[in-house]
Amino acid sequence: MSSPTNLMNRPSDESLVEPKQTSPSGTAETAVVLAEHLGKRFGDVRAVDDLSFSLERGTVTGFLGPNGAGKTTTLRMLLDLVEPSAGRALVFGRRYRDLERPAAQVGAVLEAADFHPGRSGRDHLFSLALALGRDTQGGHWFRERERAAANRVDAVLDLVELGSAGRRRVGSYSLGMRQRLGLAAALLGSPALLILDEPANGLDPEGVRWLRDFLRGFAADGKTVLVSSHVLAEVAQTVDDVIIINKGRLVTISPLAELTERRTGAVRVRARGAHTLRATLEAEGLRVAVLDGDELRVEGAPSARVGELAYRAGIPLEELVSKSSSLEDIFLELTAEEPS
Repeated sequence: MSSPTNLMNRPSDESLVEPKQTSPSGTAETAVVLAEHLGKRFGDVRAVDDLSFSLERGTVTGFLGPNGAGKTTTLRMLLDLVEPSAGRALVFGRRYRDLERPAAQVGAVLEAADFHPGRSGRDHLFSLALALGRDTQGGHWFRERERAAANRVDAVLDLVELGSAGRRRVGSYSLGMRQRLGLAAALLGSPALLILDEPANGLDPEGVRWLRDFLRGFAADGKTVLVSSHVLAEVAQTVDDVIIINKGRLVTISPLAELTERRTGAVRVRARGAHTLRATLEAEGLRVAVLDGDELRVEGAPSARVGELAYRAGIPLEELVSKSSSLEDIFLELTAEEPS
């Protein structure tokens, strides 16, 4: 039985050891992940259209878009599960199929349902780990390979906090436990890159927080994470950078902090001279709406700018509150359908 798209079906000639890390410089040869003018058509449907981006080492990147935006198709092209119609997708400077030890470089989980319900979680991982061990010389080579596999399985079960449930049948696992098991399988080869599609699906709040801390720690070790998720509030607490796509095309790619800083939220201001203040702010090109009596909503400038303009006009303020745009606000704005 295969793992949930963990892509470790190629036997390796090396043991389960930590892989050498690749130091990307952003070039085609050294970037951790590189999508270059990537495109995919399914008949008349253009699922991905001229998509380009790259990932740095030691970062967590959120891959965001509405349903049907082309996220999963892009991830599958990175993993050579789908052939691009145009462009190229590289991991560590090569196509995935050309990596010498793919499981030691890339761990991926695209779905969490591909488990045999009658097999224990530990047995599922053990069968995968055996395929990753090396053939050693001598009469006890298989026993040594089994020992290395068993040790690695125990380690990843503990890492995803499934150690006490490892001998239970997978059919009795909750969705969140199956998500953890899929992640454990992706980690068997000690990869330098994780590609995860909706990893928080089915996790309870404690599990979501555990996943966040795990991914941040993984990146802190100089490794790289590309994670697709609809849980935008959690993404905002986890990622360094965001890639937003819509209808197969790139909308924006940016460090999260810069994106939220550029797209300033509204400022709520209360002043006795609200009508005079409104005229002053509108004269500066700001968008102003009257909320209630002396309270205004101002868009187009940070709170410091609004306060400065009020001071210059000699208008005392009773309240000045800045409302920052959340990642969800920005996402909805950037992917909104234009009226026809």
